[in-house]
Amino acid sequence: MCIAIVTTEHPEYPFILLNNRDEYLHRPTAEATWWPEPDTQVLGGYDLHRPAHGTWLGVTLQGRIAVLTNYREDDEQPVEGARSRGLIPNAWLKSDPKSNESPKQFAKRLVEEDGVKGVGGFSLCYGLAKDIGHAGKGLAIISNRTPDAEGVIRLADKPHETHALSNAAYGDRTWPKVVNGEKWTKAAIKESLGKEESRDQLVTRLLDVLSVDTMPRQKENEDWDMYMNQLRHSIFIPALGKDELEEMKMPAHEVGDFVKHRAADATSGCYGTQKQIVVLVDKEGKVFYHERTLYDRDAKPIEKGKGDRTFEFQIEEW
Repeated sequence: MCIAIVTTEHPEYPFILLNNRDEYLHRPTAEATWWPEPDTQVLGGYDLHRPAHGTWLGVTLQGRIAVLTNYREDDEQPVEGARSRGLIPNAWLKSDPKSNESPKQFAKRLVEEDGVKGVGGFSLCYGLAKDIGHAGKGLAIISNRTPDAEGVIRLADKPHETHALSNAAYGDRTWPKVVNGEKWTKAAIKESLGKEESRDQLVTRLLDVLSVDTMPRQKENEDWDMYMNQLRHSIFIPALGKDELEEMKMPAHEVGDFVKHRAADATSGCYGTQKQIVVLVDKEGKVFYHERTLYDRDAKPIEKGKGDRTFEFQIEEW
């Protein structure tokens, strides 16, 4: 259950994005990079499990921004099969760099051309960096619950705003991770400003926000599916997973130790916060993108800092 936090609280960085990608730890995911032809304008990671190679978060040289979170109502069956949710942010990020399509026009295209149909529940927060902090513009949120192109939600259209989005509909204040994410992000920026910290110190402080673990521990005999509802409580999700070999109290041995750390497939086994991302955009349109990968493709923890990747670039259309 991922979280995205967008804030316009910092005077030197009018837009900041924080993101935790929570996923099955064996699911193969490309580290952040500039994408191959013909989409070399896009920076971000992407999924390697499905052939669509969809993403959950990306930015472009032209200042397009997109971050996606999944959600599903309790009484709804997940949509299975044909289309990957990762195609939704791809549609915005991979648009022709020379196109002047506005976020409103994109919403119209997506909704009216069935671009939001046939995939699981999602919320897409997207827009143009140059629009952030400007009244009536900012970022938009669209989902496959959005009734029409006029029904998009706007946020980050003025300074001193902080908004979090997780795996419920935007505006659902019953999720502690959403409420705490906003509160702790505001407090982190305020403290960083008070101490006149450098950019790197600010990024470290924001990564600390993304690393706060308030996940309740599973109770004895607590049903696994019921326990997974607790994910709404914590910004950071520690590695969680049913381990059948340990449940059977299988004694340690070479084969058993190898097998019990493998999953049957890419969408089972251990689940937790796989990646953490902080994106800063300063007043001149310079982007700083920092990704921290916490687990390798065998779901083994990566030593803190050794899975970090950073990128810096100037938005072309600032």
